[in-house]
This record gives sequence, C-alpha cells and structure tokens, in this order.
Amino acid sequence: MKYDAIVVGGGFAGLAAATYLGRARRRVLVLDTRRPRNRFAAASHGFLGHDGRAPQAILADAQAQLTRYPTVKIREVAAQRASAHDGGFAVDLSGDAPGATPVEARILILAFGIQDNLPDIPGLAQRWGSSVLHCPYCHGFEFSNRRLGVLYRTDMSVHQAQLVAEWGPTTLFLNGNTLSDDHQAALAHRDVRVEPGLVTAVQGPGQALTSVQLQDGQAVDIEALFVAPQSTLTSPLADQLGLEMTDSPMGPMIVTDDSQMTSRVGVYAAGDIARAPHSVSWAVADGVTAGTAAHRTLVFAP
Repeated sequence: MKYDAIVVGGGFAGLAAATYLGRARRRVLVLDTRRPRNRFAAASHGFLGHDGRAPQAILADAQAQLTRYPTVKIREVAAQRASAHDGGFAVDLSGDAPGATPVEARILILAFGIQDNLPDIPGLAQRWGSSVLHCPYCHGFEFSNRRLGVLYRTDMSVHQAQLVAEWGPTTLFLNGNTLSDDHQAALAHRDVRVEPGLVTAVQGPGQALTSVQLQDGQAVDIEALFVAPQSTLTSPLADQLGLEMTDSPMGPMIVTDDSQMTSRVGVYAAGDIARAPHSVSWAVADGVTAGTAAHRTLVFAP
C-alpha cells in the first residue's frame, strides 16, 4: 500500500496524529478541506503556549511544521468514501475522475470534525464565534463582569447557565421552554435570572451583541450569548464504515476506546467527532493518542 495511514481532517486532532506518525517515519496522507470548526473565532484561548492566537494561524504553523517530515503529504481535498480493502482501507477523493484509483492505507484516522447547527433565530449565525458563543472557558474571560446570556436548548442549558454565571451576571432565555422546580432552585442559587419568553432576534452593531429581542417586544440588554448548538458530523465516512455511534447532548459521536480505536479495527477517531466536551487542547491530546496508538498497531499487528 502507498501509505501507512490516511488522516481525514487537517484540524488540531488530525495534525497532531499526523505529526506523531511522521516523527515515526511512517508514510502519511492528510486530507484537509481547510474548514475547521473554529474558523469563525478570531482567537483561540486556553491552548498552552498559544493563548489568544487566531486558530487559523496556529493551524497554518502546524501544517508548515508537518510538511518538514518527508514521509508526510497534505492534500486539500475531501474524502468522499471509505471502505475496507486488501487488509487496509481505500478512500475515494473528491475531484477525482470517475473510476480513478482510490488512495489506500493500512490505518485510517478520522478527524474530520463536526458542524454546529444554530437555532434559527435572526442574528445568531452572523455573531457566531464573536458575541454568540459556546464555551465559557474559551471565551468567558473576555466578557468578564458584563451582561451575559444563555439560550436554552436542552436541560444541559441549565448547567451551562450556572457555569456561565461564574464570569458575570447571567440571564437564561428559556425561549418558550419550562423548568423543573429543582432547576429553578439551582439557578436561583447561582443568581441566574430566568426569562421565559420566546426569542425572536439578537441585535447589535456588526458582530457585537447589545440585546436579545423577545416576542412580547421586550429587549433584554446582553453583551454575550452562550448556546450549546446541535452538532452533526461533517463527513459520511463513519456511516460508510459501519462504526458504532452514540448520542451526546450535542449530537452524534463516534465510540472509541482508550486508544481512540473505533469499533472497527484499524480505524481511529479523534477530536470533536469522538468526545464531549470539546476544546483545542483535548483535540490535540486525542490526536496524539490516536497517532501513537496507530503507530503501535502498524508495528505490532500481523
């Protein structure tokens, strides 16, 4: 086979896996569509040594460093289909002519990431990553002691509101949903205000946020709104390979063991597609785990 491993996804998890395999002098192909999940954010926070840097800049540096390893190749192309083939795996690539020979490898590492699907509320999408946010650990500090909000999507939003209150005065927008007595008591304990009305829009100049508009005409002053969006996998490869999946509060997730091996021997998954919660640091760590475990498989498997 031409490659020892094909890594599908050139984000933080995929590049970390490829780096360790490259350092082991293995032949690696990275397939990257250049559309990482955090491309909407101007800065990444909490990643050791890179706090406050643009995520695209971190990835560009990582790719440049990876290409110094002579056995690693990066292609800006999508993986269209994957299947078991001749003791390994074959991957069809987008843009290839019909009948073109697929690329093959003994090991497949999936790190293609997820897509965030926001509630259909005017103004949310244009502010995603700037003033409409998901992770308070990633972006809460920048909004310290300012007026914060959480948009209810599931019961986990109650937990999110309790957490966000650590950074500033917080309002939970129920958007027409209801709370149990226990949840109301928990929110009151954290001094979280509850607004039951339907949310019709969020407003503010440019990507900034100044208010949440309610159906009754009320405008609630807010400077950052946190929401846990529903997520979906950005690639059909997991289904094509018949991998075991599970449901997380955010969406479907590939099941892996402690080595990031999926339910199919020889296929690993790393990053947001195989864990919850999410962060750049966790994605890199999972990529390292997948890369080193894949190398051991290459060494010791018959």
